[in-house]
Amino acid sequence: MKEGILFVQKGSYMQTHSLLQYRRCWSCKPCVRWISSLCVLMPWWRAADRSEECESSDMETGPSTPGGPAVVLGLQRLSFAYQSLMEIPYNTILQQQDTLEVLDLSYNLLDEYPLGKCVFKLSTLILDCNNYNAHVKFPYMPSLTTLWINKNKISNLPIIVEEISCKFPNIKIFSMMNNEAAPSYFNGGSLTQYMDYRQYVISQIPSLEVLDDTEVQEKEREVARKTYRMQRIREGSRRRKELHR
Repeated sequence: MKEGILFVQKGSYMQTHSLLQYRRCWSCKPCVRWISSLCVLMPWWRAADRSEECESSDMETGPSTPGGPAVVLGLQRLSFAYQSLMEIPYNTILQQQDTLEVLDLSYNLLDEYPLGKCVFKLSTLILDCNNYNAHVKFPYMPSLTTLWINKNKISNLPIIVEEISCKFPNIKIFSMMNNEAAPSYFNGGSLTQYMDYRQYVISQIPSLEVLDDTEVQEKEREVARKTYRMQRIREGSRRRKELHR
């Protein structure tokens, strides 16, 4: 992490991202919180640094054209970041379906149905900086524990949270910063809006351990559960009264 911070001080996010990949820090909570926050705070990263990343990272980068390099089978990590993709490269991904654990599709132009049911071991999916909205439909993936979907076009919180909760029953790390549905200081939201957002997401996805850049505390989980349990009771009572009018 110290080396990563030095990279950021030098202004090179891609080197930092590469370092975390090399050290296999995707499931490390401090690293996740730190690198996730960078996705919002440092929007001026240059895609030109990507060549430097590819030289130093052990995350394999998929070929961007049919004439690209031959596919190596048995990969655990695969990146298609910064390739201006409008379609997911299913053929290459499915060739790794028995071993693939980390897939990075960030910084593209994607808005289509992401993946299929046959990526059996996928644990981390990175969809940052694409065009996904709240109505995106995911396949059922009990293996997935980490989802990053920062800086997309998600504006309806209940819809996206219900989808995440239903399709990823074992998710532990979820980040959707810099979306309209995730109000925070960085996109003009108030502290009250931010707290309400966190409480709602935590109450609906009980398995969460990290939301955005912050670890979920047990006290926070308890408050969220009580708050939205009382809200459900009030809503149920109101509906019953309306039915008897």
